[in-house]
Amino acid sequence: MGRSRRTLPEELLLLALDPATGTTAQPQSLDLGLAGAQLVELALAGRIAPDGDRIAVVMPRPTGDPTLDSALELLRRRGSPVRAVHWIGGPRLGLRQTYLSHLERCGMVHAVAGQMCGVLPTTRYQATDTAISREIRSRLDSAIRTGVPPDPRTAALAALAHAVGLGKHLYPGNEGRSSRSRLRDLIRHDPMGGLVAHAVMDVQNGVGAQPRRGSAAPGGRQAAVPVQPSRGSMARAV
Repeated sequence: MGRSRRTLPEELLLLALDPATGTTAQPQSLDLGLAGAQLVELALAGRIAPDGDRIAVVMPRPTGDPTLDSALELLRRRGSPVRAVHWIGGPRLGLRQTYLSHLERCGMVHAVAGQMCGVLPTTRYQATDTAISREIRSRLDSAIRTGVPPDPRTAALAALAHAVGLGKHLYPGNEGRSSRSRLRDLIRHDPMGGLVAHAVMDVQNGVGAQPRRGSAAPGGRQAAVPVQPSRGSMARAV
């Protein structure tokens, strides 16, 4: 997989990053969304495919992206197709930080150290190239505004944005209600994106052992939190 194209987890994270605060909207559900975005990216790369409500590895060859390949290898080790809701609901400690650190290494975000209450260290992230974030947002806006079926990548991004509750972050207030509704409707334009988005919502609603049903994710925005060291890596971001 070439690096000329940003991956869906990267785009979802950039979409959630608030340029004013340097924090990510929907921090808890975003971790689930990033795990789901990995599945969609692997499907677009031809490595996995949906099998009912399960995910099957169809080509175990690495993509060249270390984080995606780690997920692919874990899926391969399962030996049989795994339910999307079980995969997304599994432990995902540090996935958001992994991608923030990756975006920093790629020069797409810049880490800004700070303090909470003048004592506790925090880390915020600012986009270094706002044109990238504007391009991602523009694709969603265009799909919502024109009603033209989007390409699979944009449709999957819209589905994931809705699933993790970014609608209220991207299209706030009463004036954004119709846009949020159309964002939700885009979920039907990509089967894999739809499968994963419903799985993300099911995990949030505690429906992991039941048949898939969709419902809206709760709203909210992350506040700055203290930095906590993780194993051998930089501190957890907000």
